[in-house]
Amino acid sequence: MRRSKRNGKEPDIIDLDTGNDLNSRKGARRGRRHARNVEFAVVTYAFLFLFIGLCAYFVYFVSFKSEDFINHASNARLSKLSDTVRRGNITTKDGVILAKSRQKGKTEIRIYPKGNMYAHVVGYNSNGMAGVEQESNFQLLRSHSFFLTRIANDLANKKSQGDTVVTTLDSKLQEVAYNGIGSYKGAAVAIDPATGAVLAMVSKPDFDPNTVASSWKSLSSSENGSSVLLNRATQGLYPPGSTFKIVTSLSYLENGGKTSDIFQCNGGLTNQGYTMHCYGGEVHGRQDLFQAFGNSCNIAYATAGLSLEKGELMDTAQRLLFNKDLPTTLSNVKKSRFTMEEVDHKPLVMQTSIGQGNTLVTPLHMAMLASAIANDGKMVQTHDIDHIENDNGSLVKSFDHKNETTIMKKEEAKMLRRLMRYVVTNGTGRKLSGASYKAYGKTGTAEYSSNKRESHSWFVGFAKKGKKKIAVAVVMEGAGAGSAYALPLAGRIFDTYLGE
Repeated sequence: MRRSKRNGKEPDIIDLDTGNDLNSRKGARRGRRHARNVEFAVVTYAFLFLFIGLCAYFVYFVSFKSEDFINHASNARLSKLSDTVRRGNITTKDGVILAKSRQKGKTEIRIYPKGNMYAHVVGYNSNGMAGVEQESNFQLLRSHSFFLTRIANDLANKKSQGDTVVTTLDSKLQEVAYNGIGSYKGAAVAIDPATGAVLAMVSKPDFDPNTVASSWKSLSSSENGSSVLLNRATQGLYPPGSTFKIVTSLSYLENGGKTSDIFQCNGGLTNQGYTMHCYGGEVHGRQDLFQAFGNSCNIAYATAGLSLEKGELMDTAQRLLFNKDLPTTLSNVKKSRFTMEEVDHKPLVMQTSIGQGNTLVTPLHMAMLASAIANDGKMVQTHDIDHIENDNGSLVKSFDHKNETTIMKKEEAKMLRRLMRYVVTNGTGRKLSGASYKAYGKTGTAEYSSNKRESHSWFVGFAKKGKKKIAVAVVMEGAGAGSAYALPLAGRIFDTYLGE
């Protein structure tokens, strides 16, 4: 072995027998060890990140999702709870019993004292579940009765009373909404804008939840089952008609339009061979945006829609949660639909701008949109369960529903309020102008067939008196003009809630 030094560098160590450079061999071994260490570190950190992710998901699951899985109708363990607990009551916030259970021998019977009036919102508990019965299934099968009472019941092989689910529903509002729709098909939703509490929810046609088991065959038949069991408030998809002009107005204003802009309505507008008319053949003449909104002028809003760049109306609709999940704890809520392709022809743009075309909305979404406008652009998570209490009325659990989504700027909400107020003071909503509260809204007449005489009647809006507010959406299928049918029902809801 000998050393050689070249150019002042680390001397090479030469094996005299083999002639190999021993320093090079040591360096190669160090390189291989370093490579193995890097691989080991990568694998270690990968497993560490997976472990941290698993822990984070576990915390998320326990905090937010575990009850959804426990509460699922297919969870066999829930049926075991019913062996020792009598299913709890469901009540309105003002104490009216909507569902209760009675033991008849070995059979537990579910009773709905108000019958059809709360059918869709409260739901049923036979042949599946729906409504509050489904949303609060787990809570209804738990008992927080006095512990000595539960021990005595266990020893006597008796069921303990399940907890009571107190909803956000107002019995007076529910009755007004139910009776107001009358024999029409349709829906009505009333919401507290500040809290997101559902104050009333009606869907027609309805059914008697007391007889679901015996009448299930007819209820679930293809002829009428999908219609009767469908909760039109959360699952019904309707053309919004002129209520969509709320969306078009926002898009027009945020993309450079002004309320002082002048539109000329001669009763008709033709583009690419398609002619649009105002409702009833009206001719509105020269009008600014306030007048066009108040008079529900189709010509003005078709013109406004055509002035928008491609994609701008779509962007506004998406921001208002069209084609997206709504912030709600209610079950089985459908998304409102909005489409506006780059290749859409101008006639479709004109129709879409006035709430026709391919746009479809749920009444719940429109009520939540009105709530957000009333609430400075913040859409609060809607819910229909207020709290849980035991059989003695002691609080078991309250719910935090402070989640909110900002869907528009405060200034934008303020401008929309001014437009909606103009509808009441000077436009198609003047029937509400003499009330002791301030009402805001938009009427709508939505055509749904080739026969333009067939229209759904719409009203979307809110009212306030002092700090108290209520937002509503009403749709009555085939009733005609929104100002003639949906508007008066909204007025009665406002009157009842705000103390007229």
